[in-house]
Amino acid sequence: MGECVQHAANGECDEKHMAPQSNESWCRNVTCLRICMIVFQGGTVIGSARCKDFRTREGRLKAAHNLVQRGITNLCVIGGDGSLTGANLFREEWSGLLAELVEQGLIDEDAAQKYSALHIVGMVGSIDNDFCGTDMTIGTDSALHRIIEVVDAIMTTAQSHQRTFVLEVMGRHCGYLALVSALACGADWVLIPEMPPEDGWEEKMCQKLSAKRAGMKRLNIIIVAEGAIDRNNQPVTSEHVKNLVVQRLGFDTRVTILGHVQRGGTPSAFDRILASRMGVEAVLALLETTANTPACVVSLRGNQSVRLPLMECVQMTQEVQKAMDEKRFEEAVRLRGRSFENNLRTYKLLAHRKPESELPHSNFNVAVLNVGAPAAGMNAAVRSAVRVGISEGHKMFAVSDGFEGFYKGQIKEIKWADVGGWTGQGGSLLGTKRTLPAKHIDKIAEQMRMNNINALLVIGGFEAFLGIMELLAARGTYEELCVPMVMVPATVSNNVPGSDLSIGADTALNAITDTCDRIKQSASGTKRRVFIIETMGGYCGYLASVGGLAAGADAAYIFEESFDIRDLQSNVEHLTEKMKTSIQRGLVLRNENSNENYTTDFIYQLYSEEGKGVFDCRKNVLGHMQQGGAPSPFDRNFGTKIAAKAMQWITKKLNDSYRKGRVFANTEDSACLLGMRRRAMVFQPVVQLKDETDFVHRIPKEQWWLKLRPLMKILAKYKTSYDVSDSGQMEHVVLNRPKESEAMAAI
Repeated sequence: MGECVQHAANGECDEKHMAPQSNESWCRNVTCLRICMIVFQGGTVIGSARCKDFRTREGRLKAAHNLVQRGITNLCVIGGDGSLTGANLFREEWSGLLAELVEQGLIDEDAAQKYSALHIVGMVGSIDNDFCGTDMTIGTDSALHRIIEVVDAIMTTAQSHQRTFVLEVMGRHCGYLALVSALACGADWVLIPEMPPEDGWEEKMCQKLSAKRAGMKRLNIIIVAEGAIDRNNQPVTSEHVKNLVVQRLGFDTRVTILGHVQRGGTPSAFDRILASRMGVEAVLALLETTANTPACVVSLRGNQSVRLPLMECVQMTQEVQKAMDEKRFEEAVRLRGRSFENNLRTYKLLAHRKPESELPHSNFNVAVLNVGAPAAGMNAAVRSAVRVGISEGHKMFAVSDGFEGFYKGQIKEIKWADVGGWTGQGGSLLGTKRTLPAKHIDKIAEQMRMNNINALLVIGGFEAFLGIMELLAARGTYEELCVPMVMVPATVSNNVPGSDLSIGADTALNAITDTCDRIKQSASGTKRRVFIIETMGGYCGYLASVGGLAAGADAAYIFEESFDIRDLQSNVEHLTEKMKTSIQRGLVLRNENSNENYTTDFIYQLYSEEGKGVFDCRKNVLGHMQQGGAPSPFDRNFGTKIAAKAMQWITKKLNDSYRKGRVFANTEDSACLLGMRRRAMVFQPVVQLKDETDFVHRIPKEQWWLKLRPLMKILAKYKTSYDVSDSGQMEHVVLNRPKESEAMAAI
């Protein structure tokens, strides 16, 4: 916030800070300017502190007096469980504090009556993701970005020098960052406080590191949470782990402690969108609250925002620490929620290979292929599928170059070690093509017969969806196609029906957001400039809309919301008015196929002409840079977990459809798409998704993110309404039985 606003809050605002306008309008302009500028800044511009005075009644009495003086009866508190617990206590004491202020003569009875109710809504801001009741806390995804950037850089060094690296990440009481980082980079070992290793772990860890090094792998990564402990609740430090590896194995070992690097840096696209949605939900909750409404916390469940009773969530969070103190570690993991449990289970499944003698033998062959355009996270999904399949006892086959490689016979068995290190690789290491199978269905059926393929896992975008439907339609002609098939959505366009999110879209959003940040910063010394940016997506406006929200855009033109010359003119006039104030930079995004006539060049020329004398314009077509780069932590983990779930479904279907020595599956539910729907991961028969699909424009007929578009306009100072029909409703959590979804809307 601006200096004037801060001084006013302290009762110190004086005339030397004032422009010729009124105090109110000047403050409003400064605040708006600051808000427009802070969307890409890390940390908190209004400051944050652990206030000792607020822990005392005297401190809370002073706080109550400050609020009453300014007529404030609604508080939005952003912090961890300590901040939210203190805020709830403040609310409970409010009437008593007002009575005490009246007794001391600091306020009168009328003021006490007028401000008799204090309403509080909480939002959880914590990089540790240690608050129960929400899938993701604000700041966690950005911290994961910092960690993964360091891990990716370290892995290059480790491979070059044949070193072992021990990486210490934050998490005094919660191992979320360590666990998800280990899952995202394929670390050899991870140590977290919720699940200390079994006795004798030192020997097991050294055996694994030694075996990997003997297998010509030059890289060892161990991730340690700063609060890691053993089964006796004794600390396990990164230095201890290093000494252990050096003394027992003689490996050249280095320790890297990230520290507060994890708290800094530019917020990720996910965090910007999450925080924006949570902020809106908090305001709606405050508007709807009554004197009898309990304090609530805004949470994320799957892909939906919900409101939960604040103290129930705080109590559950405190129960986790109590369970760890009492060595009830399995209970602690369960209390963290189903998402945390799934992360831990998936890591164990993928990182620790069982001996051949302990693996089941299914005699089933499963093929994996990528179809469509490359998307970051595809390789993580393939790695997960291969390793889970091998753990289930299947023989896994990789198909190169999609359906084109399939009919050409580019099929080979793929082993556990073949996919090592794939999680951090962008693009598609298997190769991918847009070719559909219909023209060569006979050759594909022949290849399936020759290689005895019993199930298919197709990872890709809209072409993959069409391909599965073509294979399904040909079952009546070719019995070889009567096998379980499942598709996992992976496309930067996020245009696959049946799923709210696709692998690769988050990485593309971060690429767009980072580019927009750089473009805006490039004009930091230039006044009154508007940037026109073209994004990918085909006819789907997801990248333009959500990227615009994350980057603080003034407008985003998409196919799903038709626009004409009047809308363009209105946007130009709106920007012109903004340029006359202290806000002197504009950002406009356009989806590549939003309109065949109103092209990026046309919009650029229109804005340039109409803005003459007020602002000038620049344009940028982002192109294929949106498909490239290392996958984000979200895409790595989303790809890993959704592919693992798909393989487990395949195993079940194979067992159910195995009759008389062969697999035969020809029902609708044997060809499915696995997608995220609101708060759950759902297997949906592809034939049932036909009615939900606009095949001409290759998009779903209904798309959830369209409800976010008014929010972008509101933040750009347009006068518009926000649809509250899908806002979060108050729900209750049950202690010891978390009501978290299986979906991982967050990592």
